[in-house]
This record gives sequence, C-alpha cells and structure tokens, in this order.
Amino acid sequence: MKTESEIMLKGIAAAPGIAISKAYIYARQKEEVADSAVTDLDEALEMLDTALEQSRKELRKIFSLAVDKLGEKRAAIFEAQIMILDDPILLSTIKNRITNERRAPEYIVNDEISKYTDLMNASHELYMKERSHDIEDIKNRILRNFKKKKWKSRIANDVIVVTSTITPSDTVLFSRVNAKGYVTDFGGLTSHAAIVARSLNIPAVVGLHEATSRIKDDDLIIIDGFKGEIFINPDEKLLKEYQKKIVKLAQRDSDLLKLKDLPAVTSDGKEIQLLSNLDILDEMEIVTQHCARGIGLVRTEGLFEEYEAFPDEEEQFKVYKEISERMFPGTVIIRAFDIGGDKVLPVDLHEPNPFLGWRGIRLLLDNPSLFKKQIRAILRASTHKNIKFMLPMIASLAEIRRTKEIVKECQEELKKEGTAFDKHLSLGVMIEIPSAAVLIKDFAKEVDFVSIGTNDLIQYLLAVDRGNEIVSALYQEFHPAVVQTINHIIQGGKESKILVSMCGAMAADPFAVPLLIGLGLESLSVSASAVPLIKRIIRNIDCKEVQGLAKECLALSTEKEINDRIHKYFNHKLQDQIKNLY
Repeated sequence: MKTESEIMLKGIAAAPGIAISKAYIYARQKEEVADSAVTDLDEALEMLDTALEQSRKELRKIFSLAVDKLGEKRAAIFEAQIMILDDPILLSTIKNRITNERRAPEYIVNDEISKYTDLMNASHELYMKERSHDIEDIKNRILRNFKKKKWKSRIANDVIVVTSTITPSDTVLFSRVNAKGYVTDFGGLTSHAAIVARSLNIPAVVGLHEATSRIKDDDLIIIDGFKGEIFINPDEKLLKEYQKKIVKLAQRDSDLLKLKDLPAVTSDGKEIQLLSNLDILDEMEIVTQHCARGIGLVRTEGLFEEYEAFPDEEEQFKVYKEISERMFPGTVIIRAFDIGGDKVLPVDLHEPNPFLGWRGIRLLLDNPSLFKKQIRAILRASTHKNIKFMLPMIASLAEIRRTKEIVKECQEELKKEGTAFDKHLSLGVMIEIPSAAVLIKDFAKEVDFVSIGTNDLIQYLLAVDRGNEIVSALYQEFHPAVVQTINHIIQGGKESKILVSMCGAMAADPFAVPLLIGLGLESLSVSASAVPLIKRIIRNIDCKEVQGLAKECLALSTEKEINDRIHKYFNHKLQDQIKNLY
C-alpha cells in the first residue's frame, strides 16, 4: 500500500517549471455565506456600501455594452438590476437588520434577497420564475464582491495554489503574492490562464480532476510543470531529487541568459525576428531582461483585467505610452481588446457557444464608443513610431474596412484637437479563423502585416475546444490540416510582400520552431520566459535542412507521421539543445 508521501497526481503540463511549497486551497466558488456576529458596526456598513457600489459599477458597464448590442429593450434588465440596487426599501431593510441584529452584512444580504427569490420561485407563473434568476444574479454579484475583498486580505504568500478552475485575473492576483505554482482540477493547455502562467514563468499543471479532493491546505507539494505531475507530501528522497532539479534549472536559465545580447540568427545566417508576448505589465521586467527585439502581441484585455470598468482613454494612453517608451526602439504590436470566448466578458449573455459568439472584433464594432477610446489612446501613444495596431478574430474584409473607417475618424478628431500621433500607424490582423486563412491574399491587400494566432486557429480548424481537457489529445498542432494551413498563410503573405508572424503557443514550442522556420516564417512572438530557449533553438538551425524537413512534413498525411518526423530531426540535430531541460 502506498503511503501518503507517495501520492502522485497526473495532469496536463500547462506551464513549465518546478516548485516546492505548501498548498493553498482556493475554493472561491464553494465558500458559504458566514453568519457571524458584527463587532464593528461602522466597518460592516462600510463593507456593505463598498460591495453595493462595486456591483453598481459592474452593472453600469454591462448595461452600456448591452444597449449597443441588444438594444434598449433587452438591455433594460440590467438597468432594472441597477434600480434594485438603489431601491430605498431594500437597502433600508438590509441596513436596519445589520444594525439591529449585529450579523455579518453578507449573511443579511443573502437572507433578505433570498426571501424575494424564494417567493418568485414558488409562483406558478413562468414569468415570475424567470425574473427570480435576475434577482439571484444581483445577490450573487454583491456576495462575490464581499468575498473578493475578504479573499485578497487573507491569501498567504509563497504558496502553490490548488483550485477547481482559475481565471486569468486570479493568475495575476496570485502572482502578486508570489505564488509558486498553479494546480487545477479543470482546464486545458492553451487556456488564457495557462498562457499568463507561462508568461510569468510560474509552473502550472491543469486538468487533474481530483486535485482539490486529494490535496489539503498546508500539504507540502512538488509541482512538475514539465511532466504534468504533482507530488503530495513527498518523502525525503524525492524532495532532495527535486531540489537538485531546481538548482539545475536555475543554472540552465543562467546559461540561456548569456544569449540575451546575441541575435536570433540561424547557423547559416538567416535572421529571425524574435519578439515577446505581453499579457500583463508585471511581465515587462522579464521582457527587457530577456532582450526580445520587441513585443509581438500586447494582450490589452489582460493589461486591464483588474480594472473595475473598461479603462478610459487616458488610462489606456498612459499604459500604452509606458510600454512604447520602455521598448523603444523595439516594435510594440498592440492588439485591440479580445474579450469573449475564454476571456473575461463583462456582459452576462449566457451564450450557448461563446467561442462562436460575441467576441473580438464583433464586440468592438458593435461598441464603437469603446473601440474609439482604445484607438485614440493607441494613436496618442504612437508618437515614437514604434507602435503597430492589430485586430483580433477577423473573419471578413468588411470588418477590416469598417475598422479602418473608425481609425480614420479618430485621426481626424485628433488632428482637430492638435494632438500628435503617428500618421502612418501600421495596421495588422490576427489570422485565427479559417476564413481569414483562406482569404490571406485578399486580406494582405488591406493590411500591413498579419500574425498567426495558433491557439484559436487550431481549435477552429479541428473543432476542438482548446480549454477542454477531455478532448485535449485532439488539439494537435502537427495535424496535417494545421501544418498545411500555416504554410498557406506564410506563402500567401510572401507573395503579397507583407510580414507574417506567429504569436500563438506553437511559436514557443521548441519542437515546432524548426518546422515553422522551414515553412518560411521569419517572425515569432513567444511568452517572455520562452525567449532564451527559442533563441538557442534558432541559433542551432540550418535553414536548408529545415526547409527539407518542412517539405517532407507537408507531404505527410497524419499527425503521428509529422510528429515522428520532427522528433527524428530533433534527436539527430538538436538533441543537445533540449535534453535535460530539467
């Protein structure tokens, strides 16, 4: 029989690295409403006011977006929710109960609002039952805002976070208390939270299913983000083994950083533009430390994830200007807000399939006021002429042309105001929808550059939800359809004489890099922490050899054949570059 010290759980290796620390069980969705006594009445009432005001801000944001998309009639439900939050009778009752009963404000809110939902659910009228969901949403929104405040105050430092699911904003918040790693029951390799973890160089293992049921608070945990393994309360022998691996990894990282001032040039002299992705401002130090030539993807939705509302033009301008100045003269490609799907969408639409719903450029074009604020901020920050602007989730020429009209409107406004901006700001698009890949030559006539977003492109080509660990084995970057589509995009871009880059997870896969360069890709944008390793791979590649590799792979008809051929090349040519990664 195994002892407790021998427990090992296997999941998906989502972010590389090794960490040893105590576990912190983050059970946000499972917390119950506390029925505790109030010792400081003023503090309790202040907490209530804070939670109510935060809820109002969220609902105002939702309402303004919903009006543009859904129209006044359907958006009215959000306005009605705001009115409920301002209802003097309800608020007076809640405050009086807190004052008289001296019980926790979240308990009183839950108890008082639940009276209404219980009555409505007991009704025989379908309309009343449906309206109860709206009231329930208000209650949960207030309670979440209570809990968020409390959770921030009690999170420990230097822990491995164990949770059911984790959002990108959770990832950022945990990084600020020096989280050592992430372990989740659910999630996939290319979920946005996994991307942020890789960017921050924090190991993560996801899709374990039983992590939260098997791991307890303060258990000593080893997280192996290379193999996707978790060890609970390891024995002394295993602990020493992994401590040695951590020392070895630190030495490897030190060796890789020696390449930071060297160019990403193949062994036969072909220079590859190696850029970094940027998810949050906390990454800027890693980006500059690793000396990427610039930023190939600024995920703006990540930069502002912790803001209470969409940032206004001035807030955005300051952030974009800071990034531009810190990277100058390096290129900075700022992507327009890509919200929806697996990213945070501040409108609770309950879409049956959000990945195919209101997201990316669709949401932005439906909300021109929001879009124009971002475009104006980017234009104002572009005075150093190192900023480029990129559009997400483009599926048609009409979307590009409408965006160009809006950009022109913003330029005319800034001219009248006497505000300086780059009059030749480059415009590019993400190629992540199959229709965009098919129409690459037509798109190339409208834009200055394109960037292949493999995370979404692969999921749409193969009809595989990239965040679903159940079908994770079917998410195959070396599927023949994927390889041939990428080749089609690269060749179409070359014929049209525009730059083709790649900013998806595939660009940071050491095994994929030789194939991509062999296909003719000349620009890669990867997570900041991956820059040194990818540079080392590039510097040991011979272009003629990988062109032959790519030609062979294009002729193969199964994922296994392509995978085997690439690994054969690695074993023969680049084994020394990837062996003993830890």
